[in-house]
Amino acid sequence: MIGQTRHSQNTTRYAKDLLDVATMPRTQILALIRLASTLKKKQQRGVPHRLLGGKTLGLLFQKPSTRTRVSFEAGMNQLGGHALVLPMGDIQLSRGETIADTARVLSRYLDGIVIRTYDHKIVEEWATESTMPVINGLTDHSHPCQALSDLLTIQQLKGRLKGLSLAYIGDGNNVANSLIEAGAKMGMRVVIGCPSGYQPDQRVIDRARIDGQATGAAIEVVENPMVAVKEADVVYTDVWISMGREREQARRLRILSPYQLNHRLLQRARPDAIVMHCLPAHRGEEISAEVLDGPQSVVIDQAENRLHMQKAVLTQLLTCKKGAR
Repeated sequence: MIGQTRHSQNTTRYAKDLLDVATMPRTQILALIRLASTLKKKQQRGVPHRLLGGKTLGLLFQKPSTRTRVSFEAGMNQLGGHALVLPMGDIQLSRGETIADTARVLSRYLDGIVIRTYDHKIVEEWATESTMPVINGLTDHSHPCQALSDLLTIQQLKGRLKGLSLAYIGDGNNVANSLIEAGAKMGMRVVIGCPSGYQPDQRVIDRARIDGQATGAAIEVVENPMVAVKEADVVYTDVWISMGREREQARRLRILSPYQLNHRLLQRARPDAIVMHCLPAHRGEEISAEVLDGPQSVVIDQAENRLHMQKAVLTQLLTCKKGAR
């Protein structure tokens, strides 16, 4: 969900909150990709782009983070604003203050907030109660900033999005959900290769197939990983034991072991296929070292683009004219 919408000065419709990709207009996603590309070029050329001077962003993380936290914090600083980390143990939420009271108060202090938590309903409640933009930094349901950054990476390396085939192999988790939503918006073919019981959210799949009718996208879920990666332009995987699933480790390793992204599996994809992983990675589990560190891997470029896309998201959301709630 992307909360209510509001208008920028050029009348383009923007979302107040970024909670997932599903309800983002395709035009907004394209605008973010263009803006992220522009900001990336400016940084590479050393051109200042302090577009958020005087703005303050809050970072409230209930899960560990490297790329999400650092890219948002560094990005906000590069844009001329300030990022304020809010450790859960240091604020009154940890002592029973309601999300509603916290959100209303922080909306008077901050210009936006990034929340990384477990239950997706938490970020939805924040969006309902806040008058500042709320950005989903990751929930158990979705990881929209990752998927948007991945679109930027694929666009830059492949020159297009529409018509490309993306194969995601392994656990149908939050990243898989967001990639399905993003691929549907962009007219891609997204094939999820996963074992029974580990499929992505069926509601996400159903919604994406509806979106795909307008864009020419195709969403498929198969159990055979060899079938999933056949002729893929992009082969993607993620960890098998997500945060909060540690007690399931032994069972997950056993069931998902046939889904390792290795050289044998990669040979089924197109010769020029790129390999993606949102990191952190566990070599020898969901992906072999030879593939993760091999010539077709773009994981470091992919991680870098988190910074540029996060800056685009912040610029778009924090500079729009706020509408009445």
